[in-house]
Amino acid sequence: MQPGLLRTALVLGLLSMVGPFAIDMYLPAMPAIAAGLGTTEGGVQATLTAYFLAFGVAQMVYGPWADQSGRKLPILTGIVVFFIGSVGAALAGSVEALVLWRAVQGLGGAAVMVVPRAVIRDLYTGPAATRMMAMIMLVISVSPMLAPLAGSLVLSLAGWRMVFWVLAGAAVLSVILTVTLQPETLPVARRRPVRLNFLLRGSRQLLSDPLFMGLTLVGGFGMASFFVFLASASFVYTGQYGLSPTGFSLAFAINAVGFFSASQAAGPLAVRLGMTRLILLGVGGFACFTMGLLVVTAMGGTALWVLILGLFLGNACLGTVIPTTMVLALEPHGEVAGLASSLGGTLQMLVGGVMIAVSAPFFDGTALPMVAVIAFCGAAALVLSLLTLRNLGAAPAQG
Repeated sequence: MQPGLLRTALVLGLLSMVGPFAIDMYLPAMPAIAAGLGTTEGGVQATLTAYFLAFGVAQMVYGPWADQSGRKLPILTGIVVFFIGSVGAALAGSVEALVLWRAVQGLGGAAVMVVPRAVIRDLYTGPAATRMMAMIMLVISVSPMLAPLAGSLVLSLAGWRMVFWVLAGAAVLSVILTVTLQPETLPVARRRPVRLNFLLRGSRQLLSDPLFMGLTLVGGFGMASFFVFLASASFVYTGQYGLSPTGFSLAFAINAVGFFSASQAAGPLAVRLGMTRLILLGVGGFACFTMGLLVVTAMGGTALWVLILGLFLGNACLGTVIPTTMVLALEPHGEVAGLASSLGGTLQMLVGGVMIAVSAPFFDGTALPMVAVIAFCGAAALVLSLLTLRNLGAAPAQG
């Protein structure tokens, strides 16, 4: 990869880490937050749901805004909002206040998820875009491997509030990175003013496109399975299996490695197999492994290594699906890349947030409810992928 391309992947990846760090870094602290604020497991999970829902809705603002003003201003604005939310969360005196400030964090964090995807679409298409997306995911992969460990270290040294102060510091660094290293990628001639009729027409076009909607929801259920894992894993691993915050962080990192390692193979596999075939194979493997894990768990096979192995294999399959569905969904919509990216991201985050909210009453601190919801997401993604892609060819995409 050329130095300029490598720099782009590195910068976009580091910016995109802000949102995942806001999730992964505080996961080990969730039981401590519940105890410190005198709330329940469901109350703490609500802080995660609030982040996801705000994150999803805000993407509908940043995408069109990025099409009108260019990519840098929305990124900088989002990071500032994220900083404010981080400071508020660090000072929260109740779980209700924490839910509110986590929503503010989500409103800001959305910018550094949706706009970098539009930047990729500005520069690349096809397997080349998939390779760039995979490179960014390689940088992001540091988050689920290191962020929980960093969170557990901060938790042991200074308590859970310091986690949010560290996130505020990361926001400051992100502003510096954006100002100094990230060039504008949308020329003035290609910018579109934000007009309500344009947004309505573009949204209607996207919402009525079976390929866009199908691929978006396939990726959405895949991401939802990971969100459900995020919301419940700390309670399962520390409660049912008795792991310490550091032990949970290590187990979580193993589960995440499968996803991000496989994502690096998405670009070459898209060239070799074709993007359509790759999605079908990846979703099929994800559904098979998660439903198999559900059967084993329901029969009492809840040993920790079984749970970790099953999730590792399922997430490895999912790692080939997420970047490929993102690219293929945006491929025909270059003229509204920002809107398409934001709408797709909004729908996916809403699916994840709704799945957490709907399934939260069934979580009891054991593995079975968590695995059951993850397996449901796998089955839903498989059905949607078969319905969406059955009429498409599997020839390798060009790009």
